[in-house]
Amino acid sequence: MLETFGAASHDEVLQLVAQVAILLFTARLLGALSLRLGQPSVVGEILAGVILGPSLLSSLVPWLGRLVLPQSSVQGYLLEVVALIGVMLLLVVTGLETDLALIKRKAGTALGVAIGGLVLPFATGIALGYAIPDSLLADPDQRTVFVLFLATALSISAIPVLAKVLMDLDLMRRDVGQTLLAAGMIDDITGWTLLGLVTALASATALTAGTVAQTIGMVVVFVVATATIGVWLVDRGLAFVQDHFRGHDQILTLAVALAFAWGAFTQYLHLEPVLGAFAIGILFGRSTRLPTDTIRKIESMALAVFAPVFFAVAGLKVDVTAILTPSLLMLTLVVIAVATFGKVVGAYLGARLLSGQDHWSALAYGSGLNARGALEIIIATIGLSLGILSQEMFSIIVVMAIATSLMAPVALRFTTNRIEIGPEEGERLQRETALQHSFVGRIRRVLVPVRPGSATAGFTREMQATLLNQLTRMRNTSLTLCAVTTAEGRTIASRYLGQMRSLFDTEAATRILVSDDPVAAILHEAEGDYDLMVLGTPKAGGSDASLFGPMIDDLVKLAPCPTMLVRGVALNEEWRPNRILVPTNGTAAARRAAELTLAIAQESSEVIGIHIVTMAHGRLTRGVASDLTAELAQVAVALGHEIQTHVRRSDDATNGILAAIDEFGADLLVLGTSVRAGTTRLHLGPRVEHLARHAPIPVLIVNS
Repeated sequence: MLETFGAASHDEVLQLVAQVAILLFTARLLGALSLRLGQPSVVGEILAGVILGPSLLSSLVPWLGRLVLPQSSVQGYLLEVVALIGVMLLLVVTGLETDLALIKRKAGTALGVAIGGLVLPFATGIALGYAIPDSLLADPDQRTVFVLFLATALSISAIPVLAKVLMDLDLMRRDVGQTLLAAGMIDDITGWTLLGLVTALASATALTAGTVAQTIGMVVVFVVATATIGVWLVDRGLAFVQDHFRGHDQILTLAVALAFAWGAFTQYLHLEPVLGAFAIGILFGRSTRLPTDTIRKIESMALAVFAPVFFAVAGLKVDVTAILTPSLLMLTLVVIAVATFGKVVGAYLGARLLSGQDHWSALAYGSGLNARGALEIIIATIGLSLGILSQEMFSIIVVMAIATSLMAPVALRFTTNRIEIGPEEGERLQRETALQHSFVGRIRRVLVPVRPGSATAGFTREMQATLLNQLTRMRNTSLTLCAVTTAEGRTIASRYLGQMRSLFDTEAATRILVSDDPVAAILHEAEGDYDLMVLGTPKAGGSDASLFGPMIDDLVKLAPCPTMLVRGVALNEEWRPNRILVPTNGTAAARRAAELTLAIAQESSEVIGIHIVTMAHGRLTRGVASDLTAELAQVAVALGHEIQTHVRRSDDATNGILAAIDEFGADLLVLGTSVRAGTTRLHLGPRVEHLARHAPIPVLIVNS
């Protein structure tokens, strides 16, 4: 029978909470100061630990040292756990920001940078290792092991530090940032494989072929398992949680849990758990089901709380006083110089000679990969525990790790400021920025309720499919088709959903909801992190009791997410939105409708933005009208689609829009609105309702 695990003592818990409070406050304070001075916040966060640690305040103020520095192994373990949570969450955020498509396009560059960033540091590390005097070796008879260990340590970069620097400098989405991440991952995986071989050599009498094969095999297992089991876990986990659970932050829990689970799997393979967290972040980032607010919450947790503690703890481990003798100080400077030379020059040569990069880009790659950070401290700790490193060499490597981490952001800012953004990259960044702040950029999951045998079948159904197919192609959006039925009607509903699914280009999920209350069932389903609900509607009636019928009206009024109403008009020929008319009046609802229009417009489609100036407004609003259409044009350019803008005069805005339909030969009208609460009837506004009833072409109503 297992004994109940014991808790930490009162004093150990007291010290932990005090440590976290002091480290977090100081790290955030100095991080903010670094930003004020034009430097990344990670510089201040690392320096917070250095200043609080044995290098300065803990030595000068003994009582502070007893409070901040762990006084026992248990206290050290507790603080390391908090730091581990920080680096794991930071790597999840890094994975979420990783653009696999961009990395694939830049794979040749990343490989060249990685090769150069590995070969030269390893070679210079070997030369340096043989130059270290015997007096600084833990075991002079094991110099070969020491040399290989030092060469490997100098070859590894710190992905967490690099990621934080890229975020601080707003380089994460730049080509140089994504290439750096890819090269860093190649370097780290190769470096950790080499480290496994060296530690095996240190633990055994000889390095056998079996040991080498086992270490390389672990890396292969990790990559294959991530591409298969990891993908399955993320996709099925998201689908299961969103389909079966309601409530706040369920997906946040899933993401963090899977990150730590995959980190445990990676640690089991004798690789670093941060690689598992990074891989899970990438897998979640590629999923169309992941809500955007979950990404923001993970970023907030990581960057505002746990990551600063992680970097402060890394700085806390630096003890400059241990190397203050002239000989050790000189050796430390030599190690820093050799490490910097090997990584910067190696990556530079790899980028220039193997990848054909320009001077400043190549320097930027070397500057970024030069950061060693806390991972180097972990490596040094491993070397110390295995008897490979002496205490003096341990301190020297730790100081080198912190020094290169502080140098990297300064050098990276200097070099990237001199890299010109090309037209292709500029357009991509502009589109991504516009999408990130747009209504359509937040649409990741779309719910499409369908009614077997309803009046919306036929043309409206095909029109829905045409529009949503374009949306999913442009935004990689996931679709879920759902039908509400009785228990006896499940077979018919399933058959109908299968027919509907065949209309879509992408794989659409299907949901059968068994309920006697279709409205309640659909609204409950819509609470599952959907960003848009698309409803096919009959032509709006003239009844004062309802606009589209009681069911549609209730769904629009009560929906927990924006809705898009698709009102079709039967036409003989195959319909395509060739000319799309989108009126604008300067409201947020009209802008969102325009954004969605640009997302569903095909490349061959003409999008026509129009503002109607009524006679009552006169000349005073002509300038305003021009400003509104100009703003619409800017939105279109940012989202990567052209738009024609026009201003027309009319005695009435509704009549002006109807006249514009004839003038431009439009075949789709898109209207933006916001629900106006009514006691019994849906109110979309007199203009929208009139057009929904009388427009001679299909109408799309975006209720945001």
